[in-house]
Amino acid sequence: MLADPHRYVLLEHFGAPDDPRGCHLDLLLEDGDSCRSWRLDAIPVLNGPAQSATPLPPHRLVWLDRQAAAVSGGRGWARRVVAGTYRGNLPAAADQPVNLELTGMAGIGMPEPVYVSLSDGLCRFSQSSRSQT
Repeated sequence: MLADPHRYVLLEHFGAPDDPRGCHLDLLLEDGDSCRSWRLDAIPVLNGPAQSATPLPPHRLVWLDRQAAAVSGGRGWARRVVAGTYRGNLPAAADQPVNLELTGMAGIGMPEPVYVSLSDGLCRFSQSSRSQT
């Protein structure tokens, strides 16, 4: 059974001092009073290969509402790429696999819903929850 929907956002983050490429994406998933977060190199191709997903420290909930803003501590600039809601349960431990259903991805040309899988440092987007394994 899927849980009540919670919010997510995909942010484009420019100018982070620890990013040699100069630009990456942050995937933020609402989790109580903060957001669980991962760094992605690019938006995963739907039904394509998994890509690197680096866990990040929790982010503030305010990022779920911002369109664009400077990142605190002189760590660059972030702008919203897409946002929506997710269904599913985040595991209690941050290092456990995450499998969720995202809505709102139509804003970047993906069908509804998109299933996201985060596990072992990898992220994958698929059209079917069965494709996540």
